[in-house]
Amino acid sequence: MISLPLFNKQPEELKTVMDQWLYLLKHLSTMDRLPSFLDKRIFGLIFEIGEIGKLTEEELMSYEASLRHKRDAESVFNSAKKSGEALGHAKGLAEGKAKGLAEGERRKALETAKAFKEMGLPTADIAKGTGLSVEEIEKL
Repeated sequence: MISLPLFNKQPEELKTVMDQWLYLLKHLSTMDRLPSFLDKRIFGLIFEIGEIGKLTEEELMSYEASLRHKRDAESVFNSAKKSGEALGHAKGLAEGKAKGLAEGERRKALETAKAFKEMGLPTADIAKGTGLSVEEIEKL
């Protein structure tokens, strides 16, 4: 059992983290800033909470309103981000599908043109039937 009123160590006597916690809890109401001998990574949040506890009712209302505003803005941002990601994903899929279909059609036209060329059909007729240019057919 710990009794804070009986905890009387001075800052230079604080050897353990437990000593630092007890010191902070006992003196939090009289501190206007976090002492340098207390690690900000460990004690920073509790000190900030203590600072909020010292606010007047008007300051607290203003603080809570600013928190609501911040959270609303973050929510709007996250919603817009998700919406944008979904739209971008859908657009990317559609473009990829269209490109894949076009490449497939071109590959099929080249295979058909090659087969017709091997059969000895005139290049102009092959170009007309496959939609390829005469130059493309001659390269086969």
